[in-house]
Amino acid sequence: MWVWILWVAVGLVVLGLGLALTVVVTMRTKNPRGLGVIRRFHRRYTNRSMLRDAGEPGAYAALIRHVGRRSGKPYATPIGVYPKDDGFLVLLPYGADADWLRNIRATGSAELRADGRTHLVTPQVVGLAEALPYLSAGNRRIVRLLGLVDFLVLRPAPVPAGDGR
Repeated sequence: MWVWILWVAVGLVVLGLGLALTVVVTMRTKNPRGLGVIRRFHRRYTNRSMLRDAGEPGAYAALIRHVGRRSGKPYATPIGVYPKDDGFLVLLPYGADADWLRNIRATGSAELRADGRTHLVTPQVVGLAEALPYLSAGNRRIVRLLGLVDFLVLRPAPVPAGDGR
C-alpha cells in the first residue's frame, strides 16, 4: 500500500512540474493558443474567486473597473498593482493585448480600487527599463522567468475643470 501511495505522490509532483513548465514556456513564447487557454482558466476560476475581496484593504489584488469598447457593458477585473511615485505599476503577463487593457485604452481612463481607496486613472504602456526600478527582487525574477516586456503605468487622471472635487 505504501508503494502505491508513493507512486501517486510522485506522479502528482511530476504532473505539477510539467504543468508549471508548460505555463512558463507558453508565457515566454507568447504562444497565442496557449495564452488563450491560460486566459480562459483565469477568467473562469481565478478571477471569480479574487473578485470577492479585490481592492479591499489587505487584499492581494486591486480591482479595475472599465467599460467594454464595443458593448458598453461595465466590467471589473482583478489585477496586481505595485505602488509607484506617480501612480501604480501593473505587470502584463499576456502582453498589451488583454481585453481589459484594450477597453481601458479605448476609453482613456478607468476606475482603480486598491487597498480600500478608489482612483480615477489613465493608462500608459511602458517597457522594462521604466518598470524595473519599482519591482522587488522577487518580482524581477518572475519578470525574467516569464520573459515579460510590457508593463502598464496607471496615473491619476486629471480632474476636469469645474468638477468641484
